[in-house]
Amino acid sequence: MNFRMIRHIIGWLLLFECVFLAVPALTAVVYRERVVLYYLGTMALCGLLGWLCIRRKPPVTALYAREGFVIVAMSWILLSLMGALPLWLSREIPSFVDALFETVSGFTTTGASILPEVERLSHAALIWRSFTHWVGGMGVLVFIMAFVPLSGGRNMHIMKAESPGPSVSKLVPRVRTTAMILYALYMALTVIEFIFLLCGRMSVFDALNTAFSTAGTGGFGVRNDGMAGYSNYLQTVVTVFMLLFSINFSCYYLLLLRRIREAFNAEVRVFLLIVAAAVAVITVDLRLNGVINSVTGESFTLYGAIHHAAFTVSSLISTTGYATADFDLWPALSKTVLVGVMFIGACAGSTGGGIKVSRVIIAIKAAFRELSLSLHPKQKKLLSMDGRTLESDVVRSCCCYFLLFIAVFVPSVFVLSFDSGDFLTNFTAVATTLNNCGPGLGAVGPTGNFGFFSPLSKLILIFDMLAGRLELL
Repeated sequence: MNFRMIRHIIGWLLLFECVFLAVPALTAVVYRERVVLYYLGTMALCGLLGWLCIRRKPPVTALYAREGFVIVAMSWILLSLMGALPLWLSREIPSFVDALFETVSGFTTTGASILPEVERLSHAALIWRSFTHWVGGMGVLVFIMAFVPLSGGRNMHIMKAESPGPSVSKLVPRVRTTAMILYALYMALTVIEFIFLLCGRMSVFDALNTAFSTAGTGGFGVRNDGMAGYSNYLQTVVTVFMLLFSINFSCYYLLLLRRIREAFNAEVRVFLLIVAAAVAVITVDLRLNGVINSVTGESFTLYGAIHHAAFTVSSLISTTGYATADFDLWPALSKTVLVGVMFIGACAGSTGGGIKVSRVIIAIKAAFRELSLSLHPKQKKLLSMDGRTLESDVVRSCCCYFLLFIAVFVPSVFVLSFDSGDFLTNFTAVATTLNNCGPGLGAVGPTGNFGFFSPLSKLILIFDMLAGRLELL
């Protein structure tokens, strides 16, 4: 184990977090808020610790798989601990466990909150919550690799450990160039969304927060009513960009190269089909049952049903977690569909969470192969996707992922059952944190929060958020 190289990279992480904290610090200066002192103090601490870690360059810079896993796990834990300090020291969130929950939820792009009223927070705290989504969306270590040369070109192990999906491939031969391309696309889409939001007359502050949260598919808002109070135009813009950030970023790179057939691969096609089918089912369900819009108090019109169904499905399948209506009041069929897309999640290589569409496709293909082999044991049937044979280790890792998912999910629900919450609340609380989604059903629905859970339950949910973001393994 190359401990010196691990220390060196964690030092760079702390230095970058020092830079990230400048965003809320500058916001506090602009709005003349006293909390600036706590952000500056945390910046100084991160800067000092980071400098102490990198001042001596390791003699051996090689990294292997185990170092990659250790670096990613330790980095995300330390990133969250340091990020929680200003929220706790300023007493905007008095409990450190609550501050840690909020920060982990931000960096893992979960969007689950313990706060009953976000509008009471300072502008600095609001922008920090949303900015943690943006930082964590693509991965902070991928961000570092884009700007700092690490380990002599052997940092693919870090990217594999941090990037979501059953497999990770390089867009170009050099890992650092791949990281730069990914972040260039990420930044470009964020800026484009910000401009579209400004065109809809959203304030600059709200547009920045919304763009950060949507890009990271996190869902922290600056209003107590979430996205419900904004115009249909702004909600539509967010709907479109939630879907865009749910698609593998390599698809956009392929589109720029005019390799359209490769860009719209099997995963993207299945993802869009799932979205269309879910929106259609929920639209029909809302209309047939005459469901009342929780915001207007009137029955959904056809346009309203399509609009809110599209927004909610996009929000949950992308694991962003925004809401324009209280979907906890919708019929059972609609809620079942929403929980289903919450588990499925976004595409691999996107900023979204969930199991990932590619894993679902591989699992279904593997199941059909086993059925076929049970009937014809002597046949040799290879799994393929997009014309390429799936390696056995990819299929094995997918099967392992599902087993680990169940192994984490069931005990988490069991521990939460010791709290006073009902089964639906506990079940969806674990589902939404493990899938990095945000709102669930029951007491943790779109109008609720996670503040009522005990400290032990919150720590379990914090672990679930980190485990879900780092793909369990």
